[in-house]
Amino acid sequence: MTPTTNTPPKAAPVITIAGLSKTYKSGLQALKTVDLSIGKGEIFALLGPNGAGKTTLISIVCGIVTPSTGTVVADGFDIQSQYRQARSRIGLVPQELTTDAFETVLATVTFSRGLFGKAPNPAFVEQVLRDLSLWDKKDAKIMTLSGGMKRRVMIAKALSHEPDILFLDEPTAGVDVELRRDMWQLVRKLRDRGVTIILTTHYIEEAEEMADRVGVILKGELILVEETKALMKKLGKKTLTLNLAEPMAAVPAELAQWKPELKNEGHELEYSFDANAEDTGVPSLIRALEKLGVGFKDLNTKQSSLEDIFVSLVHREKGAVA
Repeated sequence: MTPTTNTPPKAAPVITIAGLSKTYKSGLQALKTVDLSIGKGEIFALLGPNGAGKTTLISIVCGIVTPSTGTVVADGFDIQSQYRQARSRIGLVPQELTTDAFETVLATVTFSRGLFGKAPNPAFVEQVLRDLSLWDKKDAKIMTLSGGMKRRVMIAKALSHEPDILFLDEPTAGVDVELRRDMWQLVRKLRDRGVTIILTTHYIEEAEEMADRVGVILKGELILVEETKALMKKLGKKTLTLNLAEPMAAVPAELAQWKPELKNEGHELEYSFDANAEDTGVPSLIRALEKLGVGFKDLNTKQSSLEDIFVSLVHREKGAVA
């Protein structure tokens, strides 16, 4: 197994996870030993394929699942021995839409606030509903709402008791573009107020845009934790694409050292390189092409996305395991 990068948060930790693991009675090891600190006011994105352990990790931190080993401290409180105090600091938006279908929007959000022992605050609840474009639906029964509106209600419920830590488990999966935009506007507002946000997502471009740090989890193991910008700089490759004047049947042997690939039925030649390297290899490749008499009509470079990096990390770890 390759060593992981585990960059600590810049701010003081609001969540500290130490030696956390989970093995079910069936023998399934859903989480291997996980150590992670998340800073106050941070947006932390947890990425991983289905079944990687993302939801198990969130469920343990939120006190829904009991760990086999390890500890979780949330805002200074142990999630097991001080459950009520710890859980009152946490808001959770689960993947599943679980609401009382016969209640109105306003009633269910107000009730959620009361469950955490918070005094009534109609003005605060109204603001949450307005932030999520739900105020005009406040008297509607949840059973009459669309899937996207129900998702908004789940978010409102999670925010009703003014948590310091908010977990969003695939919050924008299967929702409309408008809700996704509203969601991220709200996330930014919450972060500005000092709320810590941990999200899992399949929309990697959202993590790239929003998250301060990214964690990659695979087969129950946290294989990397890194600042998003540093990760892009450290692992991000660039791709040079040359649109050839004449299609090639095969890559000439003289170009073997650069390991370029033919694409688009031989009309394009692709070369991947490290943009941070002292010698990128691009000038020498161009000279070699000119020497061979290979002409090209156009060229462009593209920076790897976080999705490209994520896929390469997963493939690398699978190779290490194999």
